[in-house]
Amino acid sequence: MKLPHHLTIKNGHLHINGHDCVALAQQYGTPLYVTSEDRVCEQFESYKKALTSRYPKVRILFAAKANGNLAVMRALARLGAGADVFSSGELHLALDAGIPAEKLLFNGSSKTPGDLNLAVGKNVKVSVDSLDELHQLDAAAKAAGKTAKISFRVNPALKVPTHPKIATGLATSKFGIPHKEIPAAYREAMSCKNLQPVGIHCHIGSQILDIGPFVKAAEVMVRIAKELTDMGIKLEFIDLGGGLGIPYHHDTDPAPTPEDYAANVVPVFKAGIEACGITPELWVEPGRSLVADSTVLLTRVNSTKSAHKRFANVDAGFNLLIRPAMYDAYHEVIVANNADAPLTTEYTITGPICETGDILAADRKLPQIAAGDIIAVLDTGAYGYAMSSQYNCRPRCPEVLIRGTQGSLMRRGENTGDITATMQYPPWQR
Repeated sequence: MKLPHHLTIKNGHLHINGHDCVALAQQYGTPLYVTSEDRVCEQFESYKKALTSRYPKVRILFAAKANGNLAVMRALARLGAGADVFSSGELHLALDAGIPAEKLLFNGSSKTPGDLNLAVGKNVKVSVDSLDELHQLDAAAKAAGKTAKISFRVNPALKVPTHPKIATGLATSKFGIPHKEIPAAYREAMSCKNLQPVGIHCHIGSQILDIGPFVKAAEVMVRIAKELTDMGIKLEFIDLGGGLGIPYHHDTDPAPTPEDYAANVVPVFKAGIEACGITPELWVEPGRSLVADSTVLLTRVNSTKSAHKRFANVDAGFNLLIRPAMYDAYHEVIVANNADAPLTTEYTITGPICETGDILAADRKLPQIAAGDIIAVLDTGAYGYAMSSQYNCRPRCPEVLIRGTQGSLMRRGENTGDITATMQYPPWQR
């Protein structure tokens, strides 16, 4: 299996940035998420270099939904990242991590009155998703005595090669305003006394391994930008969203890089804005491609059995990594304590959840497995812990961050007290 350079095998053990995964499992217990801060920072710098070498006015907004840990977001904040936030919770997280309000964009198709009031109060730009929301935000800004800066989210009606549940730019998607209706939406925004249109935004999907759709989205956006400029809108930014995929199948998936993205998309962007006679900032919103391969999920084998196939039953299930159950997603797995042994036996790696679909990896050739072995599930830094739950009353596991030779908890493991902490008996049961 082809591994990224921060994952290595030494003395039969899998290492992440030089840290022995087996030793980490022994120290912190399992299940355990382990994240390399060095890898996250490396990926951010790759985006920054690729984009700014072609256009100087760039802002990279981390898609906070991919990984909402404060330590991860703080590492990115220190490199100058902004954030695309999708809830009041993510907005607070970003601010707490040290990302300034002016580097945030509040996105989402169903914002509550509380969301809009918070965005106005914190002076965070809002990507407006409907005309109904536009007028609610106008009223919120009026009540606060402020002028809110906005963009509209464009639905470019593009088909993309990804799972249907994460294709967000389809004509049938719940996100955004149809691209043909965008000029009319901006005209309506210009009539709102408490709003200032300053940008335009789109996002076409996630885990996209073909650069072509990003180029098409850029073409749509700069074409709309020309119409808006002719209307008198002064665009401060054009946000092309995120969605660049990673090679979950390490040996076979194509692996477009930030350099590939920039080489194909930035020329289209530059030609478009030159035709408009404007020089707005170029915003992008990577999430998965920044953090996914930075992280491994370490899980202990509880038992093995042979039925119609061989099963290795582990202590992590879809309560901690729901992607395989939700999207039929593929993650590479390695026996971390026997990482260089011959792949002799086919196993299906199953979790402890009371669901038939609780399968982390099906039909994989691995070394002979025994109870006590440590399985590493790769590429779990995006939509791993972020989508976890306490289903079956299972406390969520700890997260460890490593940097150089250092390692530390960045989130303690939960206990049963955390599960019941927000529960209370109604009066008639007391």
